[in-house]
Amino acid sequence: MSAKMPDTTPARQRPCLIHSVAAALAREAGLEAISFDRARKSINVATVGHVSDSTLSEQLADTIEEAQSESASNECGLLTGNFECGKHCGSLAAKERSSVTVKYDGDQITIARLTCPTAPNLWRWRRLPWPKVVQRDVEFIEAEEHAEDWRWQMVAASLCAVFAIAGWWLTRATPHGVLPPLPALACYALAYLAGAWFAAEEVWERLRQYTLDVHFLMLAVAAGSALVNEWNEGAILLFLFSFSGALEHFALFRTRREISSLFKNAPKTATLLDAAGHEKEVPVAELRRGMRLLVKPGAQFPVDAEVVKGATAADESNLTGEASPVEKAIGDTVLAGTINLWGAIEAVVTKPVSQSALQKIIRLIQDAQQQKAPAQRVIDRFSSAYAYGILGLTIAMFFVWWLGFKLPPFTSTAEQESAFYRAMTLLVVSSPCALVLSIPSAVLAAIAWGASHGVLFRGGAAVEKLAHAEIVALDKTGTLTTGELRVEQMQSFPPGREQEVAQLAFSLERLSTHPLARAITRHGKHLQLTPVEFEHFESIAGQGLRARRGGQECYLGRREPLERGPHAAVLAKVPHTEAGFSEVWLSTDHLLGRVLLRDDIRPQARTVLENMRAAGLRTVVLTGDRRATAEHLKSQLPVDDVRAELHPEDKVAAIRKLSEGGQHVVMVGDGVNDAPSLAAAHVGVAMGARGSDAALEQAEVVLMHDRLENFLAAFHLSQRARRIIRQNQFISLGTVVMLVGFALAGGIPLTVGVVGHEGSTVIVVMNSLRLLLGRSSAAVAPALVKESAT
Repeated sequence: MSAKMPDTTPARQRPCLIHSVAAALAREAGLEAISFDRARKSINVATVGHVSDSTLSEQLADTIEEAQSESASNECGLLTGNFECGKHCGSLAAKERSSVTVKYDGDQITIARLTCPTAPNLWRWRRLPWPKVVQRDVEFIEAEEHAEDWRWQMVAASLCAVFAIAGWWLTRATPHGVLPPLPALACYALAYLAGAWFAAEEVWERLRQYTLDVHFLMLAVAAGSALVNEWNEGAILLFLFSFSGALEHFALFRTRREISSLFKNAPKTATLLDAAGHEKEVPVAELRRGMRLLVKPGAQFPVDAEVVKGATAADESNLTGEASPVEKAIGDTVLAGTINLWGAIEAVVTKPVSQSALQKIIRLIQDAQQQKAPAQRVIDRFSSAYAYGILGLTIAMFFVWWLGFKLPPFTSTAEQESAFYRAMTLLVVSSPCALVLSIPSAVLAAIAWGASHGVLFRGGAAVEKLAHAEIVALDKTGTLTTGELRVEQMQSFPPGREQEVAQLAFSLERLSTHPLARAITRHGKHLQLTPVEFEHFESIAGQGLRARRGGQECYLGRREPLERGPHAAVLAKVPHTEAGFSEVWLSTDHLLGRVLLRDDIRPQARTVLENMRAAGLRTVVLTGDRRATAEHLKSQLPVDDVRAELHPEDKVAAIRKLSEGGQHVVMVGDGVNDAPSLAAAHVGVAMGARGSDAALEQAEVVLMHDRLENFLAAFHLSQRARRIIRQNQFISLGTVVMLVGFALAGGIPLTVGVVGHEGSTVIVVMNSLRLLLGRSSAAVAPALVKESAT
């Protein structure tokens, strides 16, 4: 595929799909091209880096839905097979043609990002299913929806205990192993019904799938106890089993409540302004890009938007954990779910609610709760086989005790238990209830604590893997620095044309999301500059941008490429920037200019790095900045190593080099150029809910916006979770081994076996809940070394 694909469609007929796909390419850094084949009902996409199929499918559904909504009639759009929509899209052609290329081939249309000729060689093509466009519901986690589950289970366990005690009271004078009187039998039956109610539902669902689990084993033991007239011991088993089940669901409820408390008050409606300035309340699900909103003081921002009128401050603590208000002015971005503190503002929607930072976080958490830790996957793989093995062992030992040791088969006496009684005891104590819960209970608790304290783990694997970190590689811009660069000065050579430099730089950078580009774009909006249109954009990897306008070429980027061009003599007289400053050069045939920017080091960076070093972590900074700037950073911060002038592929090579010898390297970054490094690292950590989508897609851990110290919280939490998982496994396995040994020797009553088995399950669940009692990131840093030592 060439960098500039010819468009053979007449100028007056343009597909409305171009507008939506161009917007998708602009906001999704890893997406390079999309090809629609209407005849085969197939979609092929080209990406750079790792992008999940589910994420791409969601993006395509949004893109097609947007294309449909923008069309003037139902006859226009991809799904109806009509790519043409006349004048409506014809007005968009010039704007979209500056950023994308379009190629038609019969029933196939390919829309690609404008790039250099060699870039398509690095693209990865894949086929996705043809999306079905439906109205997407906004997702809100509501823990209250299932809040009563654990309560009803606790009620059932309590009823089981009450009826079991009543049955025992009525059978005090009944000999051992004899059928109890009818009133006691009725009490035991009610105890069995209450204690087995919820377990029986799960057993039935498993049996329909032809699988057995721990619930089946417990019910089998309770039924066996009733068959040999040991009703009281069966009731005790069901009480403890239902009680531990209620505690397990309570733990899950607590984790859901920790998460849902962040989002349950998310706005459901928004105030829409029409062209005449009239206000109208609409559901947030109906908001689309470009709509103008009015947000009054005290209200929540309904979607991600850009301020176009007014000024205010936003409370972003529910997303970022930062208690201090964040000032918002024209050109700044406001996030869905955050609170407008004092000023009435007008803002333009930049993302629909389904793609907002708030919904992004919710989806990350939901995905995390479904992804299992490696150790848990091992247990799940063998749990069913273990259940069958225990059943086989129990049956075999029944015959051994009966035929080998001459024990009575079913009827116990005061002097001797039956073979069946011993087999039931063995079945109880060998069931791995506590082991099955040892890992997921701890992982879910860790994810819940992290989500409420500014750390998002994308699954149990991330919780386990981060604890193994030995080297932490950090990007500079946006990670160790604030990432919010500000334009300090515009320079032109010859002097006097600074306004023209600012306008051209703003026009070129306004479509980019790089921190340098954001600063220049924000500066241009504050100056209310009018962007100029360019005919062709070309991204030069690791260098900058090149575009054409009226036959004249315009370059914006690094100094080095210009040192070999017609402006070399002028450049030779201009000294490099001082350490701590960044520069972006602009060049046309008759103009040379420079934009000077400054990015401040995060106030908490020194403390975080000192605590990393104290915790035994080696720190390495990977940056694309000049060597002098990198050395200046090293003199300001306690880092172990700094590597400068690195392109994205150089960062990946550095990660792989650091990983040699089995070292576990964690990469912390925030930008599109960090995505390959995040994928190459043992654990990728993305900075912030407002980081680039490419970085968030690759990362396994997400630190909420602008809180570098949350890395310490994540690392410390991961280590605590690993310790608790090991404690849980020791408790559960140790209890099983000890009780099975006693059961095989015939020296343990069924009641003691039940108490030991269910007691270990309760201990494991309660031990995992300790993770919900951890401290916030602000308290973690000064205590990290002490905690690690203990």
